Parts: sequence; C-alpha cells; structure tokens
Amino acid sequence: MRVAVIGGGPGGLYAATLMKELDPTREVEVWERKAPDDTYGFGVVFSDETIAGIRGSDPRTLDLMTREMAQWSDIDIRYRGEDITVGGQGFSALGRRRLLQILQQRCADLGVVVHYRTLAPDVEQLATEYDLVVAADGLRSPTRERWSDHFGARLDRRRSKYIWLGTDLVFEAFTFIIKHTPWGVMQMHGYPYSVEESTFIVEMEPEVWERAGFGRTAGLGPGDTDEDAVARIAEIFREDLGGHALRANNSQWLEFTTVRTETWHRDNVVLIGDAAHTAHFSIGSGTKLALEDALALAAALHENPDVPSALSAYDAERRPVVASTQRAAQASLEWFEDIAQYAEQEPWQFAFNLLTRSRRITRDGLRPRDPDFAERTDRAFAAAVPAGRAAPAMFQPIRIGGLVVDNRIAVAPMDMYSARDGVANDFHLVHLGSKAAGGAGLVLTEMIAPSADGRITLGCTGLYTDEQARAYRRITDYVHAQSSARIGAQLGHSGRKGSTRLMWEGIDEPLTEGGWETMGPSSVPYKEGVSAAPREMTRRDMDAVVADYAAAARRAADAGFDLVEVHAAHGYLLSSFLSPLSNRRTDAYGGSAENRLRFPLEVFDAVREAFGEAGPVTVRLSAVDWAPGGNEVDDAVRIAEAFIDHGAAAIHVSSGQVVGDEAPAFGRSYQAPFADAIRNRVAAARGVPVIAVGAISSYDDVNSLLLAGRADMCALGRTHLYDPQWTLHAAADQDYRGPGASWPAPFRAGRRKPPTGRTDAVRPRLELVRGRAEAPRATRWHPLASALV
Repeated sequence: MRVAVIGGGPGGLYAATLMKELDPTREVEVWERKAPDDTYGFGVVFSDETIAGIRGSDPRTLDLMTREMAQWSDIDIRYRGEDITVGGQGFSALGRRRLLQILQQRCADLGVVVHYRTLAPDVEQLATEYDLVVAADGLRSPTRERWSDHFGARLDRRRSKYIWLGTDLVFEAFTFIIKHTPWGVMQMHGYPYSVEESTFIVEMEPEVWERAGFGRTAGLGPGDTDEDAVARIAEIFREDLGGHALRANNSQWLEFTTVRTETWHRDNVVLIGDAAHTAHFSIGSGTKLALEDALALAAALHENPDVPSALSAYDAERRPVVASTQRAAQASLEWFEDIAQYAEQEPWQFAFNLLTRSRRITRDGLRPRDPDFAERTDRAFAAAVPAGRAAPAMFQPIRIGGLVVDNRIAVAPMDMYSARDGVANDFHLVHLGSKAAGGAGLVLTEMIAPSADGRITLGCTGLYTDEQARAYRRITDYVHAQSSARIGAQLGHSGRKGSTRLMWEGIDEPLTEGGWETMGPSSVPYKEGVSAAPREMTRRDMDAVVADYAAAARRAADAGFDLVEVHAAHGYLLSSFLSPLSNRRTDAYGGSAENRLRFPLEVFDAVREAFGEAGPVTVRLSAVDWAPGGNEVDDAVRIAEAFIDHGAAAIHVSSGQVVGDEAPAFGRSYQAPFADAIRNRVAAARGVPVIAVGAISSYDDVNSLLLAGRADMCALGRTHLYDPQWTLHAAADQDYRGPGASWPAPFRAGRRKPPTGRTDAVRPRLELVRGRAEAPRATRWHPLASALV
C-alpha cells in the first residue's frame, strides 16, 4: 500500500507513524509546507483517556512523550478574590514543538519520507498515484475546499476573541483566572506543559475586547504577533503573573471556528483532525482529537481488507465520538461566551458551574473525584435556600410567588388527548394523581383550552364550562388529599395549531370531520401544505380570547388549582404572536418585539386579575424558534423580562414548535442553556424562579443544573411517563429519606430499592475497621521535583 499524507502536523505525522508501524511494507510519504520547527501555539493537553489509547497502541511514542510531560489532576479557579481547587480530573500536557520533534523522529526511525518546506502535489494527482490520501491539512483545508459540496462542511465562526500566549510562570494545575476589569469580564485558561513554561490563553466577549481598546490593532499579517496586545495583557494580568513574562508565538486575536462536515472521505481521500472537525480549546485540544483520529484510522486500515471498507469503518466508529466531543465543546464554548451572566454568582457556585459547563461532568461525577468539594457545594446550596434542609438540591423547597413547593421537580405539561367534550375523566385522575403520589413537588396539567375552538384536538380538556371545572376539582382534591404536591393548570389556546387529529392518528394533520376554523396573528399556516391557513385575528377576536382566558382562570380557582401557567410557547396562539415567523401583522400587534408582546401581555394580565388571590401565575415560553429569522436567546430574555414586569411568578423555558420546518439541536438537557440565560440575566435578580425542561432525565442532571444556578426547578415529561414515581425513586437511589420526598403511607415499604439479584444482596461486614472509600489523589505539577526525577 502507498499512503500520501498532506500536512506534517501532529495528526498527519502520527497517522504516518502508526500506519508504517503496523505494516513496515507500506510506503508512507508526508508533505509539509513549513519547516520542521515552525509551529504555532504552546502546549497541547491530553486527557487520561487519550494517553491510555496511545499507551495501548504505541508505547514507544508515549514513552518519549511522558519523559517531558507535565501531569496533574487539580483544577484551580481564581474568581472574585477567592482561589478554589478541585481535584481528581487527570491531565497531561506537552509542548507542541516538542511533540512535533518526537513524531518527526518516530517517522524518521520507521522510514516514513517527510518533505518539509514543500507543498503537496495536487490532491487529485495524489489520489491517482496512491492507494490512500490522508488530508491532515488543517482548519483551512484545501482538500476539504476542493470538494466542498461532497464533504458538506459547515463553518461556525464564533464571536468571542482569544489570543494564544505562553508564560514562564509554571502553573501547578489547570488554571482559570476570571478577571473583573473596568471593561468587563476577561478569562484566562492556563496549564503547564514543561518544567519551564505554561500556556496562557486570554478570551473575552467582543464588546469587552472593544471597550478595552484591543480593537485598535490593524494591519497584522499571517504569522505576525500583536505586540501591543501582549503588553496590554501583561499589564492587566500583572498581579496574576507575579513578575513572570508572557511569551508570544505568532500571537494575535482570533475567533474560534467550529468545523463540522457531513462526510470525512471521498473515494480514497480521507480528512482527519481540524480538516474534518474542530472542538473549542476549553474542552480539549484539536491536537488531541487529531491524534485520536490517526489512531482510529490506522486501526481501521489494519482490521479491514481494503481502503473503502476501512474508511467506512473509520467513519462509523469515530464519528459518534467526535460528535459527542463537539456537543460538549459547543456547550463549553457558549458558556464562556456568556460568562458575564455568572459574574455575580458566589465563588462556590461559579466554580461548580464552570466545572459542569459542558454537561460531561455532573454532581455525581465530581463526587468521587473530590468529595470534599461536592459536599461543600451541597451545603452551600442548602444554606442559600430559605428553610433549606440537609438534602440533595432537588429536594430543597422553593417558593413560587406566595406558593411553597416541597421540592424542585415538576411534572411537565403533556397533552393526553383523552377527554370528551373537554371534560377531564378517570384517565386524567390516574395520570395526574399518580405523578403527585410519585413525589413530584409540582404537577402541571396538559394545556387546558379556554374555549372550544382553543383546543388542539377533540380530545383536549377545557375550562370553558362549569362541568369541566367540577371534573378538575375532583383531581385537585385527590392531589391535595393524597400527596404533598401542588397542582397547576396550564391555560393555552391552540390558535393556528388547532382543529387537528389526535396525536396517534396523525399529529398536526387537520380534522376531516368536526373541525373548526383556526385563527392566529396572521394568515400563516403552521406547516405549509399540511396545516390550514388561520384567519387573521381582529380586535374583536382578541377581546373574546382575553375574556375566555379570564373566565378559564376563574374556573381554575374554583377547581382548586394552586397555580396557573399561561402557555405562550410551542407555536400556539400566544406564542405565534411573539414570533416574527408567525406574526406578520402591520398594526400595533405586529412588527417590533414590543408590539408582538402586546396581546400576550393583555392575556397574562387578565389571567392574573381573574385568578386573583388563588395563587401565582407563571408563563411558559419558547426561548428560540430553531429557524432563521425567528426568536433567539436574546429575544427570549427580553420577552421573559416583560412578563416578569407584569408579575409572572416563574418562567418555564421551552423552545421551538413555532414553525413546521424548524431544525432543533436535540441532545441531553438541550434546552437548559435557554433557562440558564433567562435566569442569570434577568430572573434571579428579580427573585423569579426559572423552570428548565427538555431531555432532563436523571436526578444527577437535575442536581447539577440546580447547583450550578442554571435553573431553580426542572420539569420532566417523558421521564414521568416511563416512571410515575420517578421522584421518589430518585430519593431512594440517593439514599435520601426526609422532607421533600414524601411517600404515601401505603407505599412506604417501597422506599428501599428491592434487590434484583445476588449482586444487589446485603453483604456481610468483612472488615474490622470501617474506612472511607479512597478518592483519587489530588496532584499538582511541581516542575522542580519533576526535573530531579
């Protein structure tokens, strides 16, 4: 086999090394346009997982690397005058130049031919002359651009500014310095990579960058260093540097670009490293990913009979790993972009928030690494809660307006489509009653229509007749008698998404019999070619809807509900007014954000007045529309603030379902960042709790979101369909028995999870002195000790 490698960076050299080592008969040739010692950057970080992979596949290279690697397990966070250390993570780092030298030597030892200071021949020529072409040609990959339509690359250039520097200050751990300056928050990511040097990356929002005067530099070419910026940063971080110097290496301000590609190979040409994908430096280095790519590609070639099958196997095995890393990196990148919204958090909460920013590390994930920090976080959270208790975060009480809820778990509203003539029945009693008895602090009904034509389907419940109110009174009485839960009525008008079939008969498809004319802010159907175009509402229509909502709110009070939630999400009537995609009016109720808010706020005010002293009124919002031209997070913050100004007792944050051609980025806890933004930009300062929802399915995720201050409650939907007693089972799994986890008396025998096999059985005591499980040892990088060794 003849292999051509375009690019002599770490990824390309390591791929060449491994392919030659696995089969010495292969002819492997590398082209690198730079000199051997010409490199950008300073240190390269590796996780323990990556090191283990190199150890298992190429111990010779690892041996050369570890002789000079910095290794540590601690993370240091300097924030608002306090230094916080968290241990047990596990990192290694090596200078990028030294890594290149090691890989260059390995290539030379194995007989790989490397052409330095030489542009590679045309890729099409290489593809003809070689059996395999490995394109490790970087972020601006000419190979990827040559066949851009085939590779389907999407480049997402982010807004924050960063500059990559070095320093002769040798950090002892991964170090984050959060700097509050007169111009705004700046952050430094630093880590040691030798006995003499550390990486020193400074990042900030573009507004901070401009205010600080960094934008004045102009005329720098590729490879130039922004000397003014280096001097200015040295002055800003003078106290943190403690007399040590900053070092530059072609250092100038950059914006990070996330690269995603639809496919990684074309015939016998394959992309690796930054040519195929990138991940933000706050979660891991591009070099780490490139080395892992090289390892997986070499293994696939070794295990498969030909190049096509090898490349298919490589793609199938490696792509899910990269996708997972990119999701975590995206969450981390966005967290740092929005770091200013956490600038007032307490140091313990900020540290926990930073550590869990990517959602890869959670509360339970931190516990074995650093049990002292995990316990400190739990205690601090409880101490900050009025009437807080010694309990996991999810079992702390919370106040919504004047209503006290016993824990922080809500059953999310879920349409059941099981009513007749809008009347809740035995099914709804069992559905909602079982969730209340299952331990949730707050149970929210499905969307209840304020009028017959406000239903989504013929199976939806309503509160437009006294019979419907009496039916719901039966349910609220049961909840109050048999549990400690609170129950809330979600009121919502379907608008243009109404008059459709039951979900299991054809979701969003119009009724063929018994339907009604729908209405909305504009005559814009929800799904083109499927949904009927609604009638554009008149002022008379609006008045009628406001009156219907007020009447439904009064019936909710009569029915014994503790809380009312106004549904202004998911493209239903109020939501369709809020979104510019569905509201194209030219009068006072369309156009600007303030105009689009006018009618939803009229409805909200009417509901608050009608519900009166019966309890608080909350609102559910779609934070983003997941479609071009629709609402984004900044819009959601302004909308939430307007509802808070009108007395919203809580903001329940969802997203999407406003247009039929949306493109949501689904994933674990994928909507939590929207709740996070609303809470930390406007709601927390006003004392208004925020409820997060969206693929939150484990108690560990719930506790992590709460402890980090990204939400005040979590609403779970499908999870409660799977297990109506999920909250009580979460208490049992955390070995918690106490307030906030109230088992109905007949169920108390089930508080302990039953054994399912011998491995779950009670074990005898076989130790004389009971010891505490040993946590991973906290370690720091001490260069002098390392040099002596």
